Amino acid sequence: MLDNDIALHLLGRHPTIVDESAYLLSAVLLPMVNKGGRDYVLFEVRSKDLNRQPGEICFPGGKVENGERPDPLVTAIRETSEELGITYKEIEVLGPLDIMVTPLGAMVYPYVGRIDISHIQPNPKEVESVFLAPIDFFLETPPYVTNVEVATRYDRDFPLEKVPSTYKAGWQVRTAYPMYFYEYEEHFIWGLTCRIMQNFLRICWPGHPIFKEPMKKWK
Repeated sequence: MLDNDIALHLLGRHPTIVDESAYLLSAVLLPMVNKGGRDYVLFEVRSKDLNRQPGEICFPGGKVENGERPDPLVTAIRETSEELGITYKEIEVLGPLDIMVTPLGAMVYPYVGRIDISHIQPNPKEVESVFLAPIDFFLETPPYVTNVEVATRYDRDFPLEKVPSTYKAGWQVRTAYPMYFYEYEEHFIWGLTCRIMQNFLRICWPGHPIFKEPMKKWK
């Protein structure tokens, strides 16, 4: 193939994510609520009857369906409406946060919005309860932090003898990434939900003194 032919394929091309279809794509909404002139974030406690992550704390959201892939915001709004029992008109989208890609094969599109909870009716099949946490709490309280190690293992049919000896059979730790968590009242907020919360704070309150404080280690 001539260079001119190659250039034709590349000219004006917008990069995509390699093997994007292999990732579990989801979208969530970080819902803000104003109550008595004070801003809060609404969290869900997932139903204990769910197969995946029962009882965990999360933001409303879910899997991006095939027809929603061009615009994951559609997913975030739909799931918020379905899970909290509010109408689309009661959701005001403020904007996107950064896309989260996890070492476990998930890609999450987070958005921030304001919601009206005057007529909220959480879906009991998905949501056990909801609670509000003031944004002030997160701007006054550094999170706890620890590390999560990620290991890989090659299938038996991989020809290890063809690659450098540093690649070995069995599990090998490849990397580690920070895991943040908060204790708020009786609630334990952690994992991807906490990472999204941290991203939200750093985008919307850049330079805040809380980011200069050391993160805490567990007791």
